[in-house]
Amino acid sequence: MQTELSKKLGIEHAIFGFTPFPAVAAAISRAGGFGVLGAVRYTAPDDLARDLDWMQEHVDGAPYGLDVVMPAKKAEGPNHQKLTEADVEAMIPEGHRQFVRDTLAKHGVPELAEGEASGWRITGWMEQVARNQLDVAFDYPIKLLANALGSPPADVIRRAHEHNVLVAALAGSARHARKHADAGIDIVVAQGYEAGGHTGEIASMVLTPEAVDAVAPLPVLAAGGIGSGEQIAAALALGAQGAWLGSLWLTTTEADLHSRALTAKLLAAGSGDTVRSRALTGKPARQLRTEWTDAWDDPAGPGTLPMPLQGLLVAEAVSRIQKYEVDPLLGTPVGQIVGRMTSERPVQAVFDDLTRGFERAVDRINRIAGRSGQS
Repeated sequence: MQTELSKKLGIEHAIFGFTPFPAVAAAISRAGGFGVLGAVRYTAPDDLARDLDWMQEHVDGAPYGLDVVMPAKKAEGPNHQKLTEADVEAMIPEGHRQFVRDTLAKHGVPELAEGEASGWRITGWMEQVARNQLDVAFDYPIKLLANALGSPPADVIRRAHEHNVLVAALAGSARHARKHADAGIDIVVAQGYEAGGHTGEIASMVLTPEAVDAVAPLPVLAAGGIGSGEQIAAALALGAQGAWLGSLWLTTTEADLHSRALTAKLLAAGSGDTVRSRALTGKPARQLRTEWTDAWDDPAGPGTLPMPLQGLLVAEAVSRIQKYEVDPLLGTPVGQIVGRMTSERPVQAVFDDLTRGFERAVDRINRIAGRSGQS
């Protein structure tokens, strides 16, 4: 499963695995893919440094990367002054806070213990937090920096290139892909509508070849709804130089969701059990459909706030829902591929399945093309 890009990065298989879990990212790299650690949950630089230290010890010398979130639009006050988290929090209307309280009370969600801090903060969506993460990351031999919300600022791209780090950016349309290319990024991740997390409205089968044509010869990775080797073969046939997989790793044994109830919901969910909702961050993000997403999407409610206000508003509520495993409200970002995630398996077993499926697809096409026995 080699492409020009995989050879450039020194990986055996052109499979890029995004995950918030260091153990999963390391296992992906050890299996011959390219593990990409999601940094958004690291609000303390020391925590990120600790986990990158751990990655260094457990990738067996294989390459890996980091994914940050630097919004295209900054949270700014009058005269473009930088806003602190407290400044942003103060912008949240009281009516929205009351809606959160009422929704939690309706489902009997307990309070956090006195003095217990929210375990889930979304301040990582703020640019300065991401910049602090990069101050740590560039001290490590990362080979790729990915940004989940458009092209990073020009100075960040320059800084990455000075460290010989390739820069990737997610795109939901050919127009977005061209903007990334114009900004000087090295890899476009064409993420289709089916993907977990923030997505656009164009499906992968349409988006991938459009992005490939729009930015050629820049390499494109296909993302969104990919969870089999056959789908990876299809992505490469459409011109992609690899596949970017995220949701598939959530039910691996190395993943640390801290919730057996949430894992059970993922294993039981079908491909139709997700929804694109602004409930989590303020931008459309695909996630399990729950009574929490239904409440925010109900026209009778107050509606969601723009990023980063929505994330700050619901941070403590999400922590409480997760801690107490309140089933009707319990969810997570995940793509439509969740319907294939029916058992817990080690990352290596998932990789073995992906490579076997890829081989089957290539053999099938060879037979159709009259080249039986070639692969």
